Amino acid sequence: MADSPGDQSTNTFDIVILGGGSGGYACALRAVQLGLSVALVEKGKLGGTCLHNGCIPTKALLHAAEVADETRHSETYGVKATFEGIDMAQVNSYKAGVIDRLYKGLQGLIKSGGITVVEGEGRLVSTDANGGGVVEVDGQQYTGRNVVLATGSYARSLPGLEIGGRVVTSEEALTMSEVPEKVVIIGGSVIGVEFASVWRSFGAEVTIIEALPSLVPLEDPTLSKNLERAFRKRKIAFKTGTKFSGVEQTDSGVTVSLEDGSTIETDLVLVAVGRGPNGNGNGFEEAGVTVDRGWVPTDERLRTNVPGVFAVGDLVPGLQLAHRGFAHGIFVAEEIAGLSPQPVLDPGIPRVTYCDPELASVGITEPQAKEKYGDENVETVEYNLGGNGKSQILGTAGVIKLVREKDGPIVGVHMIGARYGEQVGEASLIVNWEAYPEDVAQLIHAHPTQNEALGEAALALAGKPLHSHA
Repeated sequence: MADSPGDQSTNTFDIVILGGGSGGYACALRAVQLGLSVALVEKGKLGGTCLHNGCIPTKALLHAAEVADETRHSETYGVKATFEGIDMAQVNSYKAGVIDRLYKGLQGLIKSGGITVVEGEGRLVSTDANGGGVVEVDGQQYTGRNVVLATGSYARSLPGLEIGGRVVTSEEALTMSEVPEKVVIIGGSVIGVEFASVWRSFGAEVTIIEALPSLVPLEDPTLSKNLERAFRKRKIAFKTGTKFSGVEQTDSGVTVSLEDGSTIETDLVLVAVGRGPNGNGNGFEEAGVTVDRGWVPTDERLRTNVPGVFAVGDLVPGLQLAHRGFAHGIFVAEEIAGLSPQPVLDPGIPRVTYCDPELASVGITEPQAKEKYGDENVETVEYNLGGNGKSQILGTAGVIKLVREKDGPIVGVHMIGARYGEQVGEASLIVNWEAYPEDVAQLIHAHPTQNEALGEAALALAGKPLHSHA
């Protein structure tokens, strides 16, 4: 264990954190900066799902996929290169190297911060009416004047669908040693479309099954339509508004049955129907904390129903994003320290889907805006990347859509195109600072950049388009 200002003789700390993923370790790091003593309990590896089984490894695979596609199409740019195939052993080695470097860096931060790391499976065994509670790990108890629940999430399955063999979740898909020839992906949201993009770039035939009417159904309809158009061009097949009804495995493959009566023969099935909260089985309810179907409800200050017990990250109903977890963790540490930080609100959190093309958005969609303000009080503009020089150089199609309250601020920014995740920072500032189109239009965006397209969209919405028609 690292040295800590906590009372080691009684294992009493200002904060005991149950879970060392994005929300948990961010809370720990910020808390020790503020002079609080911290015990951080983790049964696996520090960094949690995001670092080891989620964000980082999937994005490493997506970068490898991008390299594969660039190699295939190199002659378009006058570069002669030969694509010989995918070496999954080397891909996995590259992926592991990225994870290992980040993991070592995180371990160094935690150690230098003087955080007491407790290895093992923790359980909340009691809470105190005056605040905080006790976490037990392998028979040893740790008392927190405050307790932070940060146990994260797990890959969901579907009722009646057993994971195993040729039916996998994203966690198994990340460790595959070969590229399947044919894949069916059940679920067309973030995880599903990202793996579809990877496997198609690696050479697999891919079919996505999505029960709702469109791919990425939580995004603005303009992004969904553009992604579907791009996937058709990439020959990624998909069936929307269609539910899966069953699978049958054999030694040679899998038969996927759909409710419309059709079947698909495939080599592998990826179940990508989202992630469920890890709120059950950790003693929360028994200790008096309200749990709702695995979620731990909180108020906007991330307080549970029990004094001195907070919840952060994927446990809390709402967006399941690592950067939301980071923000939650920092917020709770500052809240406990008495700094009265601003609450973390989901509509202001940027969202990126890292398939090809990438989707990036902040704020509310056009339908949500119309529901909130009324149809007549919403204005939108779409700027096509066909007018953006850098997008033409990169060979990407896409669009930037701005949504504003009529005569008011921009309330939603929705973008699709290669590498557009890197443009979401300015979009986040625009929405969170409640900027008007005129505010953004007067800012100078470098030329030629893809970022410039965001400025062009603002110019158009402000009524003075330059490289587009109003």
